[in-house]
Amino acid sequence: MSRALSTWRKLSGTTVGRWLFTRAVCFKAPYFASISPMFLELETGRAVVRLRNRRKVQNHLGTVHAIAMANLAELAAGTMMEASIPADQRWIPRGMTIEYLARAASDLTAIATLPAVVYGPAQDVDVSISVRDDQDQEVSRAVVPMYVSPRSAGRR
Repeated sequence: MSRALSTWRKLSGTTVGRWLFTRAVCFKAPYFASISPMFLELETGRAVVRLRNRRKVQNHLGTVHAIAMANLAELAAGTMMEASIPADQRWIPRGMTIEYLARAASDLTAIATLPAVVYGPAQDVDVSISVRDDQDQEVSRAVVPMYVSPRSAGRR
C-alpha cells in the first residue's frame, strides 16, 4: 500500500484528519493550496476532492474560474495515482484535456477514476475526472494521460 493511501486511511475518519491530509498534500505540491481543496475520499482507483466556491477561485463573473477547475482535476488525478500504483512504479502526467460544460456557480466536487491497470512495462494510462456542482451537474470533464513506468532499482 502506498504511503499516501496508508496516511489517508489513518486520518480520514474525522474532518480534522481529512483537513490534515489535504494540508500535507498541499505542502508537498504547494500550488494546489491556491484553491484550498479538501479530500473527501481516496482509494485505489478513485479520489474525490471538494472545492468551495469562494472569491479567491472566482472569475469576473463570480463563478469558479476554469483554471481552478483544472487545478482541482489535476490534484484529484495525481493524488489518486499516488494512492493506486505499486511502490515499484512511478507516474507523471503527460498533459490534460479538459472541457468546460457549464457555469460553475456552487461548490465543486472532482471525482477521478482509473481503469483497471496491469502494471509492468512503461505505459500510458488515462485518468478520467468529472467535476460536478452541488446539483450533481457535470460542469467540467477532464482526461489526464499518465505515463507509468518502473522505478529505477535504487529509487524504491
